[in-house]
Amino acid sequence: MQGLPHIYKVTAGGRAEGSVSLATPNVAPLESAAPAEFGGPGTSWSPETLLVGAVAACFILTFRAVARASGIAWRSLGCDVEGRLERQAGVLRFTEFVVRARLTVEPGTSEEKARGALEKAEKSCLVSNSLAAARRLEAQVATA
Repeated sequence: MQGLPHIYKVTAGGRAEGSVSLATPNVAPLESAAPAEFGGPGTSWSPETLLVGAVAACFILTFRAVARASGIAWRSLGCDVEGRLERQAGVLRFTEFVVRARLTVEPGTSEEKARGALEKAEKSCLVSNSLAAARRLEAQVATA
């Protein structure tokens, strides 16, 4: 791992209608649009599904590291993540993320140890741990 802090940068662009293009160095661009629930087409990754997907990917990647450090022999891990969006105190926010994990381990692996590693991965996921983080806006307004 590189020293901290790590800085992650994404460039986004869009017009009055249509999708938003997301780019980051050395990665294929990604098109995003509003989900059907917000009047979008429902055919692209939305900010909401990207966030839920980040929780899912981080969980699996964190488990990979925990299992390696714990010496757990496993074959596969799948998970379904459900994010609940609600209005609270007058603002929309995600109020709950439920991770439903399916782990397959090698024969002879302790089920208790494997369950403990899943619990540790859920508690250690940096994306999930960051969701209650403070926010800051740095805005520039220009007239074209």
